[in-house]
Amino acid sequence: MSLHLLEDIAAQFVVRGDDLEERYLVSGVGWDEYEAVLERLGDSPWYRLTYLEGVLEIVAPSRRHEFNKDSITRLLNVYFEETRTRFYGLGSTTFRSKLKQRGLEPDTSFCIGSEKELPDIAIEVVETSGGIDKLEVYRGLRVPEVWFWQKNQFNLFYLRSDVYEQVTRSQLLPDLDLDLLATYIPHPEPLDAVLEYRARLRTQMS
Repeated sequence: MSLHLLEDIAAQFVVRGDDLEERYLVSGVGWDEYEAVLERLGDSPWYRLTYLEGVLEIVAPSRRHEFNKDSITRLLNVYFEETRTRFYGLGSTTFRSKLKQRGLEPDTSFCIGSEKELPDIAIEVVETSGGIDKLEVYRGLRVPEVWFWQKNQFNLFYLRSDVYEQVTRSQLLPDLDLDLLATYIPHPEPLDAVLEYRARLRTQMS
């Protein structure tokens, strides 16, 4: 797969500003080609790239996807502040390993307690099915905990002995009430969501 062809594929994506998510999957992509595309597109907020053993996925997220991603990040920041949890937000930083032939950009991610090379928690907003198995990419990178936000609920996976086990609560934030957090993510008014969530947290902790 030539770099020029990959760039042509990316150029076909249109920034719509609506709820249509665009996805393109291409196989036979070498590591150097993946890194070249990253250099070309990696700083763009309009694309997400995922690479797994020669397969490259390029996604242009929908408006709803970005709204949910920002809501999750904003509300978790409130939780960290109110519980005095030391955190380091890594956002959509590209994490990759040539040795493992894996790379991706989480929708949002955090280190807990101290800053590390890789995030402790990576979060993915899932609006459409299909594409590369991101959990397999995270497994190769050895990210401890992965959250998927889909259909207004969280599905959490924790890495134990090189295998992800689905869990009902965060193992790194065991006191976090995920049901309460989920209530405010789709709230149509972001400011109201933050104010109400903060008040609920303070009530719970008092």
